[in-house]
Amino acid sequence: MHDDLIARARTWLAEDPDPETRDELAKLIDAGDVAELSARFAGTLQFGTAGLRGELGAGPMRMNRTVVIRAAAGLAAHLKRHGHAGGTVVVGYDARHKSADFARDTAAVMTGAGLRAVVLPRPLPTPVLAFAVRHLGAVAGVEVTASHNPPRDNGYKVYLGDGSQIVPPADAEIAAEIDAITTLHDVPRPDAGWETLDDAVLEAYLARTDAVLAPGSPRTARTVYTAMHGVGKDTLLAAFARAGFPAPVLVAEQAEPDPDFPTVAFPNPEEPGAMDLSFAQARATDPDLVIANDPDADRCAAAVKDGGAWRMLRGDEVGALLAAHLVRRGATGVFAESIVSSSLLGRIAEKAGLPYEETLTGFKWIARVDGLRYGYEEALGYCVDPEGVRDKDGITAALLITELASVLKEEGRTLLDLLDDLAVEHGLHATDQLSVRVEDLSVIADAMRRLREQPPTALAGLPVTRAEDLTLGTDRLPPTDGLRYTLTGARVVVRPSGTEPKLKCYLEVVVPVAAHAGLPAARAEAAETLAAIKRDLSAAAGI
Repeated sequence: MHDDLIARARTWLAEDPDPETRDELAKLIDAGDVAELSARFAGTLQFGTAGLRGELGAGPMRMNRTVVIRAAAGLAAHLKRHGHAGGTVVVGYDARHKSADFARDTAAVMTGAGLRAVVLPRPLPTPVLAFAVRHLGAVAGVEVTASHNPPRDNGYKVYLGDGSQIVPPADAEIAAEIDAITTLHDVPRPDAGWETLDDAVLEAYLARTDAVLAPGSPRTARTVYTAMHGVGKDTLLAAFARAGFPAPVLVAEQAEPDPDFPTVAFPNPEEPGAMDLSFAQARATDPDLVIANDPDADRCAAAVKDGGAWRMLRGDEVGALLAAHLVRRGATGVFAESIVSSSLLGRIAEKAGLPYEETLTGFKWIARVDGLRYGYEEALGYCVDPEGVRDKDGITAALLITELASVLKEEGRTLLDLLDDLAVEHGLHATDQLSVRVEDLSVIADAMRRLREQPPTALAGLPVTRAEDLTLGTDRLPPTDGLRYTLTGARVVVRPSGTEPKLKCYLEVVVPVAAHAGLPAARAEAAETLAAIKRDLSAAAGI
């Protein structure tokens, strides 16, 4: 076993084109570090609907140039098999470690496979790449990014020609093509032949951002903005300048791209502490709103002053606010969200007489809804211009929430006032999440098995009126690994994360409210119920 492991490591080493990971692997082999080699050669990073994502390092279980070259070759073979030989593949990348290398390798592989590769001019937001796929009539797009994962990670996200991310069966077909590659020596990688784009695509994207705003709307809201050490700053500032908003005050410590993300443990606005510097800047400058992007700028967070303190709005709150704003502006078309997001969107759409759809988790599903006008997901993802970007877009979402804040400001109101109005009109929809990060993935599998074998009959004293195992699919949803419990006045969805080693439980409680005076009591009741559901669910899942 030990000899076999060393032999496999040596074979990998002989093919690795990257001096850094070659050196890393050679040291592990020389040291006879069986534990570390076993971890890195326990299998291969699996290509799925989220593409690839993992820790940087040598070996098939890490993100590195060898893994990326194989993935690119698999994608190229898939495209050719589906009649796209000679088609355009557009490649974008963020500012993480190795992102530019992975983008260059992808362009070389596509060129070697007879496809036309075009690469974005520099690290740019993921939505610019998603836009470019449709704008350039490409047959596919690749974005090298690990979004809001820790600094040691990188990833590889694939879009097909319709401009949305891959869904089954394309993921399995591409994975099979990757598995069929026996050696990198079979993958032609010329040194040139692809095109590096100029700023015309970015300009076309920015021209579209104007379309998300209502002509002549107020543009007075003042913002503090953080790019979270990612690539959002320049694109967002350009979009805000075009729109005529006051220039955002930057969180200077996080404004420039930095792959080490020195000021945050996890560069995700939802993580504790990630917004601390933004709130400090807000206390100093007293804006109307704080806006944050995650590092690849496909997500958008908003924070508001609540009493004397700043607080981040939940993704579900921003999702409802944007929906209400679009309804007020007379938007038509389908409103859509994933099953883990608040049911408030359905209530808003129904009252407005608009069609509403629920999808599986992820924008790869939301973006595919026919006739989509607006889609959102609780994890800070909003699609407000589906014709331009069939994915979440943190730049256009920031424009729209700032427009709404401006409209309300002119009326002497705030985003919190509108949330109160929505609660009185549709019931207070309070959401929370129980999220457990694990070192050992078997903990997640055990929790899911436990819940399947002994589903809870009540949570927080509320009877479970319906328990659904989503692996079986429903009349509206394809199968997925998840569980959904419907309770009297509440809902719970449990699922393993698709991109991180986490078990995620999404909770929602709905409390009817007769008038604004009843809101504090309703909020207290909802908080108590959510806490009790969390406690009971933890016990039922054994986590």
